[in-house]
Amino acid sequence: MNRRALLASGIILAGGGLAGCLGRGASGMEGDVPEPVDLSGGKYDDHGGMVIGRHGGANGQVFYAENAPDRGENPAWFHTLVFGLFPYHFGRLDRGWEPRVVYVTDFSQVEYELTERDGRLQMPSPTAAETFGEAADLTYVAESEVMGGMGPALHPFSDEAEAEAFAAEHGGIALSFEEIDPVIIDRLQRGSGHGHEHDE
Repeated sequence: MNRRALLASGIILAGGGLAGCLGRGASGMEGDVPEPVDLSGGKYDDHGGMVIGRHGGANGQVFYAENAPDRGENPAWFHTLVFGLFPYHFGRLDRGWEPRVVYVTDFSQVEYELTERDGRLQMPSPTAAETFGEAADLTYVAESEVMGGMGPALHPFSDEAEAEAFAAEHGGIALSFEEIDPVIIDRLQRGSGHGHEHDE
């Protein structure tokens, strides 16, 4: 799947009303924006129940304005973007939950090395608070040969040139935050031939 295939035929229309809401609340909320939190220490993903930091790939967290995950406190946190953060968050948007801010791993802020697992390259899974950036400001590499903990992944970078270089070296396409919608997430989950592996 290439960028044209992803974005053609009105695919981005589904995300037009959603993606713009994924960052800070659309209502222009007043007050300080919460800072990202450290996701180490055996925290369990709020969408799938897996331990964050153990499986590889970008992590994420979402602070909601007037709602919280089932455990009762913000933020909602995730060990994967494709199989965790985005599916959960799109579902919550459908319920009327308003995000205050969304954070994801910013690989431009991380000294990372790729590892090999089951014959595939894989990104690390940093969890420190300072490794997160505001999701709306990052560029995402999709469909590269480099996997996350559950297979196909989105790899976020605050430096667009780094994202483009990563895609040039490892395949894939660079997407802005606004271009990510439920249809694209579904197609990434299907893996375009990669399949996905659920690491326990």
